[in-house]
Amino acid sequence: MRFGPLALALLMTASVPFAQAQNAGLATDEQILVKQVNTDKKAVYAQYLGLTEEESAKFWPIYDEYEAKVKPLQDRLLANINAFAEKYDTLTDEEAAAILKEKMAIEKEREALKQKYTAKIAKELPPKKALRYAQLETRIQTMLARDIYSIIPLAR
Repeated sequence: MRFGPLALALLMTASVPFAQAQNAGLATDEQILVKQVNTDKKAVYAQYLGLTEEESAKFWPIYDEYEAKVKPLQDRLLANINAFAEKYDTLTDEEAAAILKEKMAIEKEREALKQKYTAKIAKELPPKKALRYAQLETRIQTMLARDIYSIIPLAR
């Protein structure tokens, strides 16, 4: 299985040095990465799920609803990462605690959405296609998280 454009977008953006990203703010690089992933993600699902016309009519509205609910979480994540980048050299314990709390809340909400919408998709698609969807979603999320977090240094 190949991820062509998606993997390329992730690799290109992961190579941005943190010092450069910190000076310009991480927002631009992260937003480009997320936008490219979201664009390519739909093509990946279309290619690898092999949906029939009937399955497509059921799947895509659920997928679009899920993605619409994930978007605000992505925005919060990017804002949280940028808050860390802005305070990197002067980060206090209180600020670190707030950033950590927000990070954990975002992850929890994202996982709850993933569980909810994967269950909805599982009701509409054949089991193997539902499993394939869940596998693809996990792989894409993992790739995106790895590449975003690889450009962010650990807190000092």
